[in-house]
Amino acid sequence: MTAIENLSKKRKNIIMVGLTLSVLLAALDSTVVSTAMKKISDDLNGLDLYTWPLTIYMLFSTIITPISGKLADTFGRKFFFMIGAVTFLGASALCGVSQTMMQLIVFRGIQGIGGGILMSNTFAMIGDIFPPEERAKNTGIVFSAFGLASVIGPALGGTLTDHLGWRWVFYVNLPVGIIFIAIILATVPSIKHIHAARSKIDYMGTIALVLGLTPMLFAFMWAGDKYAWSSVQIISLFAFSAALLVIFGLIENRAKDPIISMSLFKDRTFRISTASVFLSNATMLGAVLFIPLYVQVVLGKSATDSGMAELPMMLGFVVASFISGQAISKTGKLKVFGVAGFVLTAVGILILTVLGANSPFAMLVIGMLIAGVGIGINMPVFTLAVQNVFPQSKMGVVTAAVQFFRSIGGTIASAVFGTVMLSSITSGLSKIDFLALTSSNPSIDLSAITKNPKLLTNVNTIELLKKSVPDSAMAVFNNLLTQIKNILCISIHNVFITSLVIALVAVIISLFLPNLVIKNEKQKTSEISTSEEPVVAPASVNIDV
Repeated sequence: MTAIENLSKKRKNIIMVGLTLSVLLAALDSTVVSTAMKKISDDLNGLDLYTWPLTIYMLFSTIITPISGKLADTFGRKFFFMIGAVTFLGASALCGVSQTMMQLIVFRGIQGIGGGILMSNTFAMIGDIFPPEERAKNTGIVFSAFGLASVIGPALGGTLTDHLGWRWVFYVNLPVGIIFIAIILATVPSIKHIHAARSKIDYMGTIALVLGLTPMLFAFMWAGDKYAWSSVQIISLFAFSAALLVIFGLIENRAKDPIISMSLFKDRTFRISTASVFLSNATMLGAVLFIPLYVQVVLGKSATDSGMAELPMMLGFVVASFISGQAISKTGKLKVFGVAGFVLTAVGILILTVLGANSPFAMLVIGMLIAGVGIGINMPVFTLAVQNVFPQSKMGVVTAAVQFFRSIGGTIASAVFGTVMLSSITSGLSKIDFLALTSSNPSIDLSAITKNPKLLTNVNTIELLKKSVPDSAMAVFNNLLTQIKNILCISIHNVFITSLVIALVAVIISLFLPNLVIKNEKQKTSEISTSEEPVVAPASVNIDV
């Protein structure tokens, strides 16, 4: 019996508190800043860089995920986890004292690196500390914290900004971070795989991966917004990214100790799991990003109401991921939960696709709840699946790879959904005869809207425009607003249709997941030789308790 197996139940529970806090903090920082951004941009005179502090965190967090898994396998999980924690907290303090928007953007990028290290290594540490039969319930608990961050993030950011100032959005990380650092230092044993310790860092692969992913992510962020999808800038970014990623694959095939081994993709469980988490996060983003828009513009409700509309999905996500982890722990089965989760997600999104301008609020709540439950059910499945088929020495690499594809799915989906919506708005506007409308009613100035269709999604802009319209032209203007509302409703409908297609594809892909049953470590070791590809037996492990 190893030192890990000798850890007391109480000590393991304390470890879970520390790991859950780390995930809560890292996930919270990707949502809590959104409600503070208007005040931040006003104070730092950076309205033209409004979205950058939000997107730069996601960008660097995504890029560091697969790299951190390999480095943690090499230098030790606990050691690298601490590097992530210190980086995250140090950058949080620097964000809080930023004096310019550019300073904030740089510090948010560093914070994203720390957050990405924390996220990827937390799940790998669960794989190290807990035997297979205990991983499911603990992974479910951690994913519940991820969902909780989505629920409380926007409200917490607004409260801190209104009462203490936006800098406290970052300062609040410090006391919580100190708590989980103390817990991890005191309770987690130092685990270092002897095989991994002898390996070399794949520096060339690291550079190629960073250079390959960065232009691709920027292209998805800018396409359809700053530049057209067919523009030279976007095509060049994609071409450069594709070339560098091909080079990365060639480097990894020749590397002695690659960051993402191409041999991992020979395993069917790994292929299905990475594709599934990619699609799962993409599906979730469709609802999370556009339901507030639907509630505020189409239904004409407040921002508070839009927050309440997302609450059923997030609560369903939190509760279902927790219950799913417990159920998987008891039954040992994975595939049934993965497929059932995607089916429920598709049903929930299907309900959202039939929403109209006059749909009852209850229909929205039901759709969001069902979708949230579905996503929550399958959230722990695929991380557990890859941890179940690979040896302990590869735990960090395969876990980080799953997190990486999950993050990439959300990044790409947000850009694609935005393009679908804007294309639909542009198409709808082209059918409105603005010239005839303004020529017969010269008091209505629609020049700003015709130049920038995205203004139609801004309730405040529409209200300001409405105040400038005289009573004699109000009937005409109200008719225009009705047309605009219908156009926006159709545009969001198209987003949900796209999300539904993704969910249905995910259902089909999840059907190909092998019928895995979580086994204890002895069973797993004895059956490694029967997998579809030869897998190296678990490496020796040094443990300093």
